[in-house]
Amino acid sequence: MQSPVLVLKDSLTRESGSKVHHANIQASKAVADIIRTTLGPRSMLKMLLDAQGGIVVTNDGNAILRELDIAHPAAKSMIELSRTQDEEVGDGTTSVIVLAGEMLHVAEAFIDKKYHPTVICRAYNKALEDALAVLDQISMSIDVNDRSMMLGLVKSCIGTKFTSQFGDLIADLALDATTTVGVDLGQGIREVDIKKYIKVEKIPGGQLEDSKVLKGVMFNKDVVVPGKMKRKIVNPRIILLDCPLEYKKGENQTNAELVREEDWAVLLKMEEEYIENLCVQILKFKPDLVITEKGLSDLACHYFSKAGVSAIRRLRKTDNNRIAKACGAVIVNRPDELQESDIGTGAGLFEVKKIGDEFFSFIVDCKDPKACTVLLRGASKDLLNEVERNLQDAMSVARNILKHPKLVPGGGATELTWPYEAAAVAFEAIPRTLAQNCGVNVIRTMTALQGKATKDVMHATGENAWTGIDGNSGEIADMKELKIWDAYNVKAQTFKTAIEAACMLLRIDDIVSGIKKRQAPGSNQPSKPTIETEGDADNEQMIPE
Repeated sequence: MQSPVLVLKDSLTRESGSKVHHANIQASKAVADIIRTTLGPRSMLKMLLDAQGGIVVTNDGNAILRELDIAHPAAKSMIELSRTQDEEVGDGTTSVIVLAGEMLHVAEAFIDKKYHPTVICRAYNKALEDALAVLDQISMSIDVNDRSMMLGLVKSCIGTKFTSQFGDLIADLALDATTTVGVDLGQGIREVDIKKYIKVEKIPGGQLEDSKVLKGVMFNKDVVVPGKMKRKIVNPRIILLDCPLEYKKGENQTNAELVREEDWAVLLKMEEEYIENLCVQILKFKPDLVITEKGLSDLACHYFSKAGVSAIRRLRKTDNNRIAKACGAVIVNRPDELQESDIGTGAGLFEVKKIGDEFFSFIVDCKDPKACTVLLRGASKDLLNEVERNLQDAMSVARNILKHPKLVPGGGATELTWPYEAAAVAFEAIPRTLAQNCGVNVIRTMTALQGKATKDVMHATGENAWTGIDGNSGEIADMKELKIWDAYNVKAQTFKTAIEAACMLLRIDDIVSGIKKRQAPGSNQPSKPTIETEGDADNEQMIPE
């Protein structure tokens, strides 16, 4: 009899076949169950404690899963889904996890019946194609210039969030911010970069109602010499620099040998003249405010304050870019390359204000700002963090609508329009979860909803495509009347991500764990730490300072 051949080392464990499928499906369902209760307007909040003892209170799917430390590889890939969804469209992070978990749960019955995973995946992909076609049919276009319509849409998308209790506030802030930074690229394409050009500044204190979108930017800096430089300038001429206004220091140790005593004075004079020359080149353009990302020497401060120019130093690169966008200035790398066209004249007011214990510089009332700052005020840090997360989602929704002005019905109405039985059962997870979170009788509600959905034979093109669940009361209602909408590309992205992820996890049939990282050749054993004796310490070479 032939002896068994060992291919894998003893330290490796290998699982294969249906065992892996079941393990992956169970792990995915476990992740989906963690955040299932955070879907819809009646959602619950989760409190998470991190290693440093900090607290996160949120119902944002991505924020919850980001904080979790998970061991199972399939569960890890589910968490990646939520992050992808957040980066792509910024909303629907909970729906995508719930949907992917449900897709895998439905597939489990087929795997038990010995269906091959690739057959299931092929059917799912076909269902996805048809789902996207149906989405196109039931979607309706909107006018992005109709503010009340846009406001309603953003509100219905963030109605599930904690800040929905503050009414239109967050939706207003998000709309103002995104319409400010939107740039028309021609051919009907709009570019809205909310990461780069919208800064959210959180300052504890005050009321949430004091939050506003500035027509310009603010940053946490004061002028260099507060007593001598102006803290308020109307219609300032702004110069932005990316170079130090101080004497160049040597790259490393620089030795200068001075033979005569006068040479020292000459050396100092050269430094002073160099800085004076820099300042003269800047001051000939008659600026009111000079901002640099690098250092600013005392001598340069003296020349600026003498000329009545305010100066700010060591500003962040990102803040500098936002100021340039807001006031129309160009960031200059060398003062001798300055031109009149580089000077920002678009700002209406530069002012330094004290909020709490810190000074903040405001460059506001800009003519046509393409960058802005959202100033958030609130009672506590935790509240502000949650408001910021909700605001990011709201801005993402507003951006999506500006880019693709199409709507689909919300409240689980879209999910009830599929002709495939298995996929339809999975899609029903969304309206079912909404009903669960409202505390109504789930079976009765879902049966009534399915009955309404199937009354119309051509459901996708008929009126009933807008029948869904009112997330507040749990009743079946017309989504058009209640103005509960979802952005088209959020829905499309959710379906694509969920189904593709489910297919990927279904096609895994082998898990090999225990693989170690390869060590470099020759380093078989970790080197032992060497212990110095007193004798060694004396023999060491002294390193010159």
